[in-house]
Amino acid sequence: QVQLVESGGGLVQAGGSLSLACAASGSTVTNYAMGWFRQAPGKEREFVASINWSGTYTNYADSVKGRFTIFRDNAKGTVALQMHSLKPEDTAVYYCAAAYRRSHSYTPRSDNDFGSWGQGTQVTVSS
Repeated sequence: QVQLVESGGGLVQAGGSLSLACAASGSTVTNYAMGWFRQAPGKEREFVASINWSGTYTNYADSVKGRFTIFRDNAKGTVALQMHSLKPEDTAVYYCAAAYRRSHSYTPRSDNDFGSWGQGTQVTVSS
């Protein structure tokens, strides 16, 4: 099982940018597709983005497409989420997650596909 630790959350004004990082340890990181999810107060956890084991395939929620970028550095065991043009509705706790890879291009969107989760990091976007 891989252990995940997020960092980089904080407070930012609308229109600003923020980067989140997720450090993976305890297992071979290339065995996993990685993803980011978020959960706002009173709402269900929702998919944000995912990336396949090698970093060559990505998948984004429509709400963040064109504003967020997910990428990974397997040598360092990290996955990052760069967020630009942030909106107040992006305010949430953001979670990093790992899904054991099923194929080369595997980029899951369902949280049921992810078996390991980080503790979350808060992102607050002020208007």
